[in-house]
Amino acid sequence: LLKTLVAAGIEVCFTNPGTSEMHLVLAIGKSDAVRPVLCLFEGVATGAADGYGRMTDKPAITLLHMGPGLANGMANLHNARKAHIPLINIVGNHATHHQAYDSPLNSDIPAYANICSDTVVIPTSADDLAAAAVSAVQASLQGWGKVATLIVPANHAWEDAAITPTPALLPAMEGVQQSVIDTAAELLSNGKPTALVLGGRSLREDALKAAGRIAEATGAALLCETFPAHMHRGAGRIATVRIPYPVESAVELLRNYEHFILVGATAPTAFFAYPGKPSILTPEGSRIHTLAPIGTDVLSALNQLADRLHAPPEPLKRQERTSLPKPTGPLTPQSIAASITHLLPDQAIVSDEGVTSSFGIYLATENAAPHDWLAISGGSIGQGLPVALGAAIACPNRKVVSLQADGSAMYTVQALWTLVRENADVAIVLFNNRSYAILNYEMSHVGAGQPTERTLSMLRLTPPDIDWVKIAQGMGMRATRADTADAFHRQFADAMTMKGPCLIEAMLTTS
Repeated sequence: LLKTLVAAGIEVCFTNPGTSEMHLVLAIGKSDAVRPVLCLFEGVATGAADGYGRMTDKPAITLLHMGPGLANGMANLHNARKAHIPLINIVGNHATHHQAYDSPLNSDIPAYANICSDTVVIPTSADDLAAAAVSAVQASLQGWGKVATLIVPANHAWEDAAITPTPALLPAMEGVQQSVIDTAAELLSNGKPTALVLGGRSLREDALKAAGRIAEATGAALLCETFPAHMHRGAGRIATVRIPYPVESAVELLRNYEHFILVGATAPTAFFAYPGKPSILTPEGSRIHTLAPIGTDVLSALNQLADRLHAPPEPLKRQERTSLPKPTGPLTPQSIAASITHLLPDQAIVSDEGVTSSFGIYLATENAAPHDWLAISGGSIGQGLPVALGAAIACPNRKVVSLQADGSAMYTVQALWTLVRENADVAIVLFNNRSYAILNYEMSHVGAGQPTERTLSMLRLTPPDIDWVKIAQGMGMRATRADTADAFHRQFADAMTMKGPCLIEAMLTTS
């Protein structure tokens, strides 16, 4: 199994193993080919594999213990599926002859796996194990990426196998037909206000450049999906307008266009249903055309369309490098945005789970040095710290900045320990507003009525107050606290120049 995975290019295993996985643990321990990264909770392992896949476009493996272990990782597998990330879970099971006795950890692992996987592979014998690994690798690399889960009965790992490993044939990405290109060109040439809605891999630098050529040739707007999995942005790159999260703001933006051309994205819809508000955000009567579906070769499609439109070879309009005034006074998301825009190093990676606190930071940092932005594509919180971990393992020579809300950080707080153990170069900005602030926003928009004090107690994170400096220090991490804009600027400047993991607890000023 291990030799097959290594031959297919697997280099990292994010693991939280148990008894049924010990043979693979031993095999990894005897090999230098795969880097093992121990995670203290399965949701950290799956989220880290997501972050690794976002940055490399190839799968890491997770090693999880039976049904409950897979279930613990399921929320971040949901996020990985929504982000179209290549990822392979290896889940141990009881030996085939032991499963009939229904011992305490026995469960229907295939049923669990089918909930959070695109493909589930179960070998029939030890001889079949290598071929099952090939199937999992190939399934994970379909399109832009899929979640594949390989369930391995323990006896298949200890019995002799007569079959030698076989190489995995990697699938090619599907292209786009010429007729689809021609239709898009006609829509862009008819004089009606048109927007390209970009998602997934169409938000990488080369694809954005092709989209910028199209925009300059036709006057089309470039819109970005609300929660991009991996986006290139910042100075020197092509700017897009992110479709807002609030329904009213999204409707107001999209009402300006009659035609929408989807490139690696779905038609814009509301994140939730709200009383009296639309689920479909595009205006009634507008036309929606798909240039390149999710999982297809969006770069080729955009370049073909640009050439079909006789667009200039290079877009002239690119994002300029500017800075906000150096912040001072109270510590707010706006002042943090100014500091990050000033100090973010070239080619940094930003893992964004700041929720309400990071909405404005995203807009401000468009003027920062060129960087990558990783958002919470599936909406399941607890992603930010593990994704930052995986991105740092994938790109050890690049600074990772984790914009992290306090409430969602508690879901996968165990990631702090692994960040320290791996000496990952991640600076965490922990927004402490002592609240599930996003739920206060949702409460005001769902039309459920006026909340009582008892209602609000379910949205506050105090009392007791959570001390993030002590939590981080208790796991061996360098940690500081900032309660003014000046203090945060100094601490973030230090974090950008020092290597290794650190946490800044940003005590936000709230009205």
